[in-house]
Amino acid sequence: MKEQYMITHEPPNPVDYNNLRLEGGMSGKSREASEEGLKNSLFVVCVYDEETFIGMGRVIGDGGTFFQVVDIVVKPGYQGQGLGKLIMEHIMNFLEKHTYPDSYVSLIADGSADKLYKQFGFSYTYPKSRGMYRKY
Repeated sequence: MKEQYMITHEPPNPVDYNNLRLEGGMSGKSREASEEGLKNSLFVVCVYDEETFIGMGRVIGDGGTFFQVVDIVVKPGYQGQGLGKLIMEHIMNFLEKHTYPDSYVSLIADGSADKLYKQFGFSYTYPKSRGMYRKY
C-alpha cells in the first residue's frame, strides 16, 4: 500500500461522497440526504491519493447504545491494496474509545465484504436475528 495516502476524519463534500458510492457499486443518495447524513455522522474516515478521494467509511448511531458501520467503500482502481482494512482500523479505534460495555455495533456486509469484517470480530446475527430494511 502506498505510504503517502492522506487520511482525514472530516466528512467529504456530498457530491464526492455520492460519486464514490456510485463508483464503488453502492446506491446513490440525494444531495439533501447526503448533506444531512454526513453532518450527523459520529465518525468519518476518508482516504485521498493526493487530491483524489479514493475511500471512506462512517459510524452512525446514537453515540451510546447503538452504533452502525456504514459506507465502507474504496474506488475500484484502488481495491485490493488493503485500504478497506485501513478504513476499518480507524473505525475500530474510534469504537474502542467511544462505545460502552453494552453498546451494540452492527453493519451490513454486501457480497464478500464479510471476510473483511470477520477480521475485526464481527459475526453473523443469523439465525438468532435477521437484518431487515425499508427504503423510501
